[in-house]
Amino acid sequence: MRYALAALFGALFLTSCATPTKEQSLVSKAADAMGGARALADIKTASATGTTKWWEPEQSDQPGGEPRFAAEGKFDAIADVATRASRVDYQKNFAYPAPRSFTYSEVVTPQAGYVIGIDSNGRNAESLKANPPAHSMSGYRLATTQREIMRFSSTGLVAAMLANPDAVKPAADVTVRGASLPAVQYQGFIVAFDPKTGLPERVRTLDYDNIWGDVNFDYVFSDWRDIGGVKVPMKRSYELNGRTVQDIQLTEVRFNQPVDQARLQIPAGVLANAAKPATGNVPYQWVIRRQYIGTYMDSDNVSYDAKGSPGLRLQQLSPGVFHLTGGTHNSLVVEMSDHLVVVDAPVTDAQSMWLLNTAKSQFPGKPVRWVVLTHHHMDHAGGVRAMLSEGATLVVGQGSYKHFNDVLRAPATRNPDMKVMDLTRTPIMEVPQSHLMTDSKGRQVVAYAMDNPHAKGMLMVWVPDAKLGFVTDIWTPGPPLPAKPNPGLAAVVNAVKKAGIQPERFAGGHGSVDEYQKLEKLMGQ
Repeated sequence: MRYALAALFGALFLTSCATPTKEQSLVSKAADAMGGARALADIKTASATGTTKWWEPEQSDQPGGEPRFAAEGKFDAIADVATRASRVDYQKNFAYPAPRSFTYSEVVTPQAGYVIGIDSNGRNAESLKANPPAHSMSGYRLATTQREIMRFSSTGLVAAMLANPDAVKPAADVTVRGASLPAVQYQGFIVAFDPKTGLPERVRTLDYDNIWGDVNFDYVFSDWRDIGGVKVPMKRSYELNGRTVQDIQLTEVRFNQPVDQARLQIPAGVLANAAKPATGNVPYQWVIRRQYIGTYMDSDNVSYDAKGSPGLRLQQLSPGVFHLTGGTHNSLVVEMSDHLVVVDAPVTDAQSMWLLNTAKSQFPGKPVRWVVLTHHHMDHAGGVRAMLSEGATLVVGQGSYKHFNDVLRAPATRNPDMKVMDLTRTPIMEVPQSHLMTDSKGRQVVAYAMDNPHAKGMLMVWVPDAKLGFVTDIWTPGPPLPAKPNPGLAAVVNAVKKAGIQPERFAGGHGSVDEYQKLEKLMGQ
């Protein structure tokens, strides 16, 4: 109630100002266009149903290609304005990285977040232990979800700006497809308005993406309709640097309907130990977009489950060959006579910096000279900037040069993990068939191109003296093999045959290490 009254009094204050600022006038005009300050202030509860679709640009089939269609689903949402508590019930049907469905609920309050059910393949320790499955949100996820809830509510956002006029700051006009939209800043948002109608058109945040660096993340409103005297945008979409990554279609919106408060409660036992909203450098894009493909591991360390893993570690597989494990995504490190070869730079520059610092201690005087990326996907290439910081050559699959050349030229001033040096002169080598890396003592590391169903430009890496191969995503060594072969496993066997090598073991970008003979047996070799 206090929040609603504050919105109304804020609006009255604005209308009584002799000379309202440009920013105050924009907000006041938006409120009038949406039905008036009193109508917004009178909203006590809200509920909505709708459908949505998701796409992930950095899981594309080819480097720099069209975003991969990830999932579609439907949702039911309720919110209580006075307590700022909300609940969304989801049913999501995923197409990528494999067909499956998740049905779950998110309960969010100012203090904590709670997930009821299974929402990801990357379940954390808390979820795995709970029966029935449930877990509290990490601080990262809670802060991200709270931000997006505020952005989602067109009525709540405008009401909040009315209630807090001093927090509404000037912003440069936002230019979209040649059109200039007047804008204001408010608590991390840049709110741009339709110059004709006065309605808010898009809500922008300035985010950081582990591949594209500094990015604009826009929430776009359209298809405004009257709902009980309040105009509501029934269609919304998210754009990442102008590319649509999510479409939302509301099918029903209701205001001031009774809300079952029990559905907005987080169990006391969970609440006592739940994370508070994270502050500072929140990895918004990682949190949001790993959920797009149903693989988000809910943790306050993006590399590993902070509640279930001791952390990153280098595991020796053979003399001079090490597997970076302990997290969700792995790398391979090969010690040469005077340098190192690193395969994959996953997740973030923070993970790469952990590896670089560990390497400096364990392999003094041996810089990383070669960085081999098995493929371009963001979860296995997101730490490439830090990994290249010692002057290494980047080795990528055929057709990947332009993509990574553009990536290394993209502004990265918002990088939370490091001050990015100039990487525009980094040598980038494409591998059409194979590329040999060697040292003065004859140790070899070979990258082989491989046909596969996961991504164009995929590479397999081979360390001959260790009789060890390395692949990512198409086989996860360690866990039991499936009962029947699949195209990804067939691609590994075909690549081994084409290369004419005889591996004893394979390590993976996920999982651990396993005997290659098991895969041969499954494939009937």
